[in-house]
Amino acid sequence: MAMSSSATSQTASDPRALDEAVSLLRERAVEFAATPPIARAALLRECIGRLLEVAPAWVTDGCRAKGLPPAGSAEEWLAGPVPTIRTARLLVDSLEAIAEHGRPPLGRGVRHGHGGRLLIDLFPASTFDRVLFAGFQAYALMEEGVDRAGAIRRQAQLYQHKNRASGVALVLGAGNVSSIPPLDVLTKMFNQGFVCLLKMNPVNEWVGPHLERALQPLIQRGYLRVVYGGADVGKYLVEHDGVDDIHITGSDRTHDLIVWGPPGPERDKRMADNAPLLEKPISSELGNVSPVAIVPYHYSDAELWFQARNVVTMVTNNASFNCNAAKLLITSRDWAQRQQFLSMVARGLGQVPTRRAYYPGAFDRYRQLTDGRDLERIGRADDDHLPWTMVRNVDAADKDDPIFSTEPFCSILSETCVGSADPVEFLGAVTRFLDDELWGTLNAALIIHPKCEGDAAVGAAMDRAIRELRYGTVAINHWPALGYALGTTPWGGHPSANLRNIQSGIGWVHNTFMLDGIDKAVLRGPLRVWPHPVWFYDHHRAQEVGPRLAAFEADPAWRRLPGLVLQAVRAG
Repeated sequence: MAMSSSATSQTASDPRALDEAVSLLRERAVEFAATPPIARAALLRECIGRLLEVAPAWVTDGCRAKGLPPAGSAEEWLAGPVPTIRTARLLVDSLEAIAEHGRPPLGRGVRHGHGGRLLIDLFPASTFDRVLFAGFQAYALMEEGVDRAGAIRRQAQLYQHKNRASGVALVLGAGNVSSIPPLDVLTKMFNQGFVCLLKMNPVNEWVGPHLERALQPLIQRGYLRVVYGGADVGKYLVEHDGVDDIHITGSDRTHDLIVWGPPGPERDKRMADNAPLLEKPISSELGNVSPVAIVPYHYSDAELWFQARNVVTMVTNNASFNCNAAKLLITSRDWAQRQQFLSMVARGLGQVPTRRAYYPGAFDRYRQLTDGRDLERIGRADDDHLPWTMVRNVDAADKDDPIFSTEPFCSILSETCVGSADPVEFLGAVTRFLDDELWGTLNAALIIHPKCEGDAAVGAAMDRAIRELRYGTVAINHWPALGYALGTTPWGGHPSANLRNIQSGIGWVHNTFMLDGIDKAVLRGPLRVWPHPVWFYDHHRAQEVGPRLAAFEADPAWRRLPGLVLQAVRAG
């Protein structure tokens, strides 16, 4: 029950230290704006080796904070140092390309699809990616009307002007995943050109000292400062005259409090008049009721079991405190294998020990969303642990059910049914339901058998669904979180959001090819994967892969590949 209270910072920065940090950053903002791309690349390259050096302690502290045994460290490697190091390296590549050619490459190639729209291939980004992620691909679906010339013209806009704008960006860091704060900082600095003030979230302020050591080359030059504190510190900095721009990863409620003020008549009037209380630009990533829809077809038992474990991984990773954790399974009630699949998901959840519910408010949210429902509780529950919980048979016609409008951010997976057993009709029904009834625009997953999609009518319906879904990432057969980790793929809510209807937020992070005019990222992988995906909960040697993968991402080389692949194959 103690975890339902608000987190309190143990190392809050005092107002004088905050003022000094903002003042120093303002003094150095013009200098950073004038720093050429090749010098920025050198600075960032210095950080990569330091990120690798601090990674073991970073992971150890993450396990301690979340109650994970050392055998569970893979999760912290794959969600912390690995994507941070990879994205930093990819940004170095882009900055060096800008120095030489004026822009990064336009992905790995361009083509057209989804109704003639421009597609920019983003993954695999190298031969190494192709070896390590055989069968996976990702691309950016560009907004309607963006052609190749327009995409090139809009790419890396910061670096197309001799006198680049300068300013101080405040990054209000996320408390759940330790790579989010540094990755948000890298986007603000190297994609958008700001010097940065990073305020750590009290929930994971333990990672702040590691980031300060790793990013010391940026801190030494006065381009970055890291501060600590709770909501009072955040409010002070948001309102600070020296802060020009804000980025928040957190909840839509916190966002709206910043932008529109406290709930009540005054906020309502401001929203009606489109007159935000906040007069500074703000970008955001704010979570999602993340859906996974299974297109009805006859799957083999092995295919069903693989996808059940896929869903279980999406639910249980990080104790389900992920903005991209699977939160709503969507099937057809007429699908002959529905009950078999749900039973497999429950079986998989039973294989994962329950986790400490470390994130504030988890117990309260759990009670609010489960009281009086048809539940299947799985695993240990006590004062520190919530059980994995399946909420069965949620009525899709009940548009006011909070299951569809409230991100649980705890150990809940709900299940609802739409459409019929006809794949074409089901895809149409799912698209309408996700776009019109479900809260959030961050990410959605569709599971479909390749033989089913090979049918011309189903293939056309699938193509239409990908085009029409209002989500920043649409993943086929795999966890959309891969799109977060790849670096080359943009990550954020769909651009249809606005300040008055913020949904999952505004703006893109990561996006190391520095694209603009993006509608969404699309990720696709095989229905079943071999070797066993290292991020799956039942890869029994993943904790050995994590440090090898971090070292590989810091310095990709053929000599490192055999040992990495061997550990990945030995799933146990």
